[in-house]
Amino acid sequence: MPAERPERDGGGGGGRERAKAGPVSGATALSRGGRLRLDQPRPRRPRLLPELPQYDAEAFGRLSERVARFLGTGRFIVWMTLVIIVWLAWNILAPAALRFDPYPFIFLTLMLSLQASYAAPLILLAQNRQDDRDRVTQEQERKQNERSMADTEYLTREIAALRMGLGEVATRDWIRSELQDLVRDLAEPAGEESER
Repeated sequence: MPAERPERDGGGGGGRERAKAGPVSGATALSRGGRLRLDQPRPRRPRLLPELPQYDAEAFGRLSERVARFLGTGRFIVWMTLVIIVWLAWNILAPAALRFDPYPFIFLTLMLSLQASYAAPLILLAQNRQDDRDRVTQEQERKQNERSMADTEYLTREIAALRMGLGEVATRDWIRSELQDLVRDLAEPAGEESER
């Protein structure tokens, strides 16, 4: 739809401008003065490339971790070695009409390059996911350590307060010694009176 265009009023309007009436769309985000209107959405830009297919990043990440985990096993090395040995044996020992990759083994090189070109990004993606998990785990451990340190400091202050409070409390030995002193003091006047 074309943008609004001012038209000159030909009859008796004294040269006043008047906008054509019509619905306002995203493409007509300009006001009469040619300024952008902030109350209207911008028009969509045409895309040079077609829309990419959508995919689940989490599912793709899990798949990449499984592939990377398999590529890092001895089973993969054994299977890869067996496939290469069979490939080479077939293309050397089979009749010439049945060989699909003769001596320079260009197709084998292409297949190994293709496998490596897919394996490397999958391994890197799996490592990035593991790094993200490690970062989250380290953050949780750091917060747990901070809480433990705060709890330890609180308990240390409480124990110190209890020790200070216990320093002012009479202990059993102190009370016993005080009572023995009182008994001794009470016994001395009675002994002095009997001597008189």
